[in-house]
Amino acid sequence: MKENVQNNLSSELLTRLNEIGEAEIVVGIPSYNNARTIGHVVRAVNAGLAKYFPERKSLIVNSDGGSNDGTREAVLRAELDVDSVLLVSHPVRLVSRISTPYHGIPGKGSAFRTIFAVAKHLNAKACVVVHSDLRSITPQWVELLAKPILERDLDYIAPYYLRHKYDGTITNSIIYPITRSLFGKHVRQPIGGEFGLSGRLAAHYLEKEVWGTDVARFGIDIWMTVTAIAEGFRVAQSYLGAKLHDAKDPGSDLTSMFRQVVGSVFGLMETYSSVWQAVNGSQPVPMFGFPFEVGVEPISVNVERMIKTYRQGVSDLREIFQDFLSPQTFQALTPCAERSGEDFRIPDLLWVHLIYEFAAAYHHKALDRDHLMQSLVPLYLGRTASFVLEVRESSASEVEQRIEKLCNVFEAERPYLHHHWNDRSRKEKDYARTN
Repeated sequence: MKENVQNNLSSELLTRLNEIGEAEIVVGIPSYNNARTIGHVVRAVNAGLAKYFPERKSLIVNSDGGSNDGTREAVLRAELDVDSVLLVSHPVRLVSRISTPYHGIPGKGSAFRTIFAVAKHLNAKACVVVHSDLRSITPQWVELLAKPILERDLDYIAPYYLRHKYDGTITNSIIYPITRSLFGKHVRQPIGGEFGLSGRLAAHYLEKEVWGTDVARFGIDIWMTVTAIAEGFRVAQSYLGAKLHDAKDPGSDLTSMFRQVVGSVFGLMETYSSVWQAVNGSQPVPMFGFPFEVGVEPISVNVERMIKTYRQGVSDLREIFQDFLSPQTFQALTPCAERSGEDFRIPDLLWVHLIYEFAAAYHHKALDRDHLMQSLVPLYLGRTASFVLEVRESSASEVEQRIEKLCNVFEAERPYLHHHWNDRSRKEKDYARTN
């Protein structure tokens, strides 16, 4: 297909968009082999648009990554007749649907780029993105993600979910605390997956040189969140209830995603170094929706396997860790590895120092960055095992309090990061090593 270079849209898709003209709301659904669930997602989105935005012209865009299980066909044949209880009585505008393949490197980023380009082309005021594997999506999600954009002049709405206490461990132990402490905003799910954004922010994202990079694979969610905060866009979050999807044991093979997501955060720390180094303190962002208790699906974890991986990592990677970790931090790893069973713990202060020293090592290129991120994985698994053991008998609210405590340590130790990040002697040492 002939490509439109500026918007990354095929000529066929542009023809279809020109027929539509404009749309106030664009809802994007990225997909890859999601035929089993995507029909439900499309129906929920259509019901939400019909109930909450009946007077606004809308478009549902399925941006598909080459599915071979009938995903695109499932979108186009989704039955959009909904129960009348979900609809308002006055006439509603027709909701159009488009299913189109995306182009670019594999990953959500390329799907998002297509959705944002469609939103820009149609002069959309609001753009919403939801995953195609959701089992808990309701029509109200569309309202909660789009309405603050349309009526409150906000730019970015992150999701706020109630999740199982063992779900989202990368977010809970690294991404949320470090984003909050450095950029000063309490966005609880900075890599949540569902979000709403203004048309102007969608257009702004399209101008960035990120779409052909590895960030567009697994790191696009955190990139979007940090970019919005760091560049002064108005950010909030909406409570969506439970997120039921195909969650995984945090001890299973999440290595590739972990490296991409955490590596993206470290890269963003470089990009916006002048921004976060000037931030002082943190504050909550506006919350929309009514928080309520919901049931969440249990997640089984293999704590023993995670502890074993931590111990093996500390043993096998000693020379690597010793080369860039401070003596105090390096020496604290072994006593943790020697603890067994319920006594295994990695204290908050040690964990925060580890993350900050790894971020500084990434900044100074103290080690090949892929190898650096790989070496952090066993330490992350150890920290996850420690967290699981600590909160086994804790309620959801107690777990949130525990995460809040960790965030406070991240914020209190910001001077520690500043020291390692700006250490000129370390820069000169690392430069000499790599040259």
